[in-house]
Amino acid sequence: MTELLLRRFVKDADNVRDPQVRRRYGMLASITGILLNLLLFLSKFLVGTLSGSVSIVADAVNNLSDAGAQIVSLISFRISAKPADREHPFGHARIEYVASMIVSFLILLIGLELLRESIRKILSPELPERSWVAVAVLGLSILVKLWLCLFNRRLASRIDSSVMRATAADSLSDVLSTSAVLLTTLVLLLFPSLSVNLDAYMGVIVAILILVAGIKILNETKNSILGEAPSEETVATIHAVVAEYPEALGIHDLMVHNYGPGHIIAALHIEVDGKKDVFLSHDMIDTIEQRLRRECGIEATIHMDPIVTDDEEINLLRERVAELLPELHPDVRMHDFRMVRGSTHSNLIFDVAVPFELSLSEDEIKERVADLVSRIDPSFFAVVRVDRE
Repeated sequence: MTELLLRRFVKDADNVRDPQVRRRYGMLASITGILLNLLLFLSKFLVGTLSGSVSIVADAVNNLSDAGAQIVSLISFRISAKPADREHPFGHARIEYVASMIVSFLILLIGLELLRESIRKILSPELPERSWVAVAVLGLSILVKLWLCLFNRRLASRIDSSVMRATAADSLSDVLSTSAVLLTTLVLLLFPSLSVNLDAYMGVIVAILILVAGIKILNETKNSILGEAPSEETVATIHAVVAEYPEALGIHDLMVHNYGPGHIIAALHIEVDGKKDVFLSHDMIDTIEQRLRRECGIEATIHMDPIVTDDEEINLLRERVAELLPELHPDVRMHDFRMVRGSTHSNLIFDVAVPFELSLSEDEIKERVADLVSRIDPSFFAVVRVDRE
């Protein structure tokens, strides 16, 4: 079904890096979600109102909020497809993160309102009418929501959309909450003498499930807006491309900025032999930048670091320092190593890349590294720059 819809409504569906193709994906997902959620809202609201079931009405209102969230998604995909301009030189793709946050706020608002109404029903019990029609409507709703979850999850994996992932997660929580309402309705039908207002208590459970889903989406979106560490896949891709060039002796200071799906900007340093022709080394750097842009969709800026490779003393010292650094932490790395010789002492100048898990301050790290270097020779002074990664 998903492939059929893509062939029918998404032109050039495989070209997912094209903003216009992403917009068509978003429009398909949003319009599909709006129509199905409105149908579910109308059917549940009618059944819930006629039967007096607070949990069914709550589930109906949840579907209405989902339709509203899909409208927000639709608007966000239209905006994200706009090209870069003077005020937004990196494009508009991050609007999807803003839309995801709006969706989470809508979900939380609905969850709080349903929780309030369910508690009111517990304090003022009103037993709902029993109806097999309600069972049929709720069963159909579960099937529709399960399909929407799989539909949005599949599209999200294709175009790397946080909005669609949020919608898929919300649909899955709807499956769970509607299943709970269906179970309550069946219990009331099968045990007509039951006088406990189980419907109201189930409304509380539904509201809590909705709130949990909203908080989860809000947290994920917050991380995207604040800035996250690059994915392992992105880092591995960059390293793999650089590794294809033997003249690239090392890579460090990699920084990746995500300006929304399909808008990744990276900066990194590559070490090269300082004795090699600078024009040849620069040509290699240009080639790597072009490949990352063309093959990976990563706009990279690469700094070229020339290093000494034919000085035996420096090479031995580099190896010795690298052997000592793991005493700080197993994942500490070193780069940009050089030596300035003097008559009374020699400076060993280098950068250390330190994981965030190491709780020492920058001054404490420098002091510890200086102690390690002095073990090799008391006349060696460490001039260290600390990078966190």
